[in-house]
Amino acid sequence: MTYTIKDVAKKANVSTATVSRVLNDQGGYSEKTKRKVLNVIQELDYYPSGIARGLTNKRTDTIGVLVPNLTSSLITEFLNGIESVAHKIGSSVIVCHTESHGIKTMKYLQLLHEKRIDGLILASTVLKKEYYDYIVKMRVPVVLLSAYSEFPVPYVTANDYEAAYTGTSYLIQKGHKNIGMISGNKEERIAGNLIPRVEGFKSALSDYNIPFNESYIEYGKFSIDDGVTGLKRLLNRVPDLTAIFTENDEIGMGVLSAAYNLGIKVPEKLSVIGMDDISLCKFMSPPLTSVSLSHNEMAEKAANLMFKLINSDTEVSNCILDHQIIERLSVRSQ
Repeated sequence: MTYTIKDVAKKANVSTATVSRVLNDQGGYSEKTKRKVLNVIQELDYYPSGIARGLTNKRTDTIGVLVPNLTSSLITEFLNGIESVAHKIGSSVIVCHTESHGIKTMKYLQLLHEKRIDGLILASTVLKKEYYDYIVKMRVPVVLLSAYSEFPVPYVTANDYEAAYTGTSYLIQKGHKNIGMISGNKEERIAGNLIPRVEGFKSALSDYNIPFNESYIEYGKFSIDDGVTGLKRLLNRVPDLTAIFTENDEIGMGVLSAAYNLGIKVPEKLSVIGMDDISLCKFMSPPLTSVSLSHNEMAEKAANLMFKLINSDTEVSNCILDHQIIERLSVRSQ
């Protein structure tokens, strides 16, 4: 049998308002009354309605997180970091898988609005104007994770341009001059700008006086399969490449797999470096060198920023995390 707050009040011989004040620790009752109400709650195994409690304190202790891809190891690390912070604070997380699809994203925003979430995190998602306009109507704080925006929305991210520049420079300093890149979606833009990781790659080549040719970049999406197909296409165009820089680690893993199947030894014949430094990198054969963007820390900072916005009206500062090369065994000197 499911009991209600009225059942608790009747058995404890108090008003429903008193039960509500005890549940929300609002005071206005004696210690004896508090003990009596709590004993009845325990006896009846009563669980207060989260929705009803939310109507009282205008909180649901729930945040929403929009992600483009649930199969990505990077997104998994983001969700782990966010959930860890939310759990410590006593909040729940609703995860919405948008697949970077506009209609699906809008439907999820409407759903989260109906759920009366306290705040919203958009992970690796371009904040389009239609999303922003709707979020403004929701009147909840929003934080971007691993993304920038032209709109006045706080973000926690890394400097993708600088990180790609560092990764490419690392290959050049190892003596490589014939360097290719496998990138994600060519149409991806943040706030109308060029793709920052591609631009970082090009700038590093330019600063080291290495001629750039567009045929040295293969575009796809962001999966392991794109690394597999991307390497084959790139080598068909530029067979004398000695190194590959990949826009993320999953593409890098696909490159390692394709190289093995093609009989290309890594790093003896081909050096490979990825970006993000997801946990699977160290388990590859060979272990994948990567540019670490501290994504777990990034996710935790975004979640903490979100709860700070929920609990106060004070302005917050954007956060750009540092990056570093994590050397493993997939890169060698020429």
